[in-house]
Amino acid sequence: MFLFEEITLLITHYNRSNSLERLLRTIANLELQFGEIIVSDDCSREDQLLILKELQLKYNFRLITTPVNRGLANNINKGQDAVKTPYTLYIQEDFLPFPAFVEKLKAAYQFMKNDAELDFVRFYAYFMHPYLKPVGEGFSEMLFKHAYFWQGYLKFYIYSDHPHLRRSNFLEKFGRYDEGIKSDRAEYNQMMKVLAVGAKVYFYEDFKALFDQVNSAEEPSTVKRNFWRNNTGIFISLTRHLYRYLRFNTELLVFKLQK
Repeated sequence: MFLFEEITLLITHYNRSNSLERLLRTIANLELQFGEIIVSDDCSREDQLLILKELQLKYNFRLITTPVNRGLANNINKGQDAVKTPYTLYIQEDFLPFPAFVEKLKAAYQFMKNDAELDFVRFYAYFMHPYLKPVGEGFSEMLFKHAYFWQGYLKFYIYSDHPHLRRSNFLEKFGRYDEGIKSDRAEYNQMMKVLAVGAKVYFYEDFKALFDQVNSAEEPSTVKRNFWRNNTGIFISLTRHLYRYLRFNTELLVFKLQK
């Protein structure tokens, strides 16, 4: 058994009880225990809520619901507001940890305990960050080098909603998620807020060894991408990269001026 009394596992959920059960079962099989497990639900269907209440009895988590659907941003905000421990392990319901995650969570927790300036530790991403400074245990510090334009917009992704361990004052330091807008935009704004304030972040480089993201046909992702973001044609791809880089720089300046 691996007990992390100072860490709350926060899981956001919406109409994907099978995915949630799979995650909770995997956590239990890995013998991971936390100060508390919180499932923040965004007004799932009644049949889903009935299943969640059954899972609650089996896996002993605190269920936080809402009478109306308010989107991912509100779901994250209200879930984080409920956390009482100094640290939060945030995982969306469609991610599954591998056995290697146990030791890396222990290492990340120790990094956080030893360095009061370390804001969060990331365990997963869709791509490697371009600027990394090794710190040990397979982790590296993520560096943001604004002037190197040839690295494109990927360097801006210091923060994302992928699995990570963070201090529970995250919303106080970087600001709350912007509610009432599309989830993609809320995540984007949060990334910019983190950059505008400035953060010390560690990243596990072999991230595919720690988590898998599972979106089954029965419970597909609820986030839909538009043509502009999905199209892989050379002209559109190059145009999209240039547009993103210029937009990211402009909006980062705006967020900095707002601080």
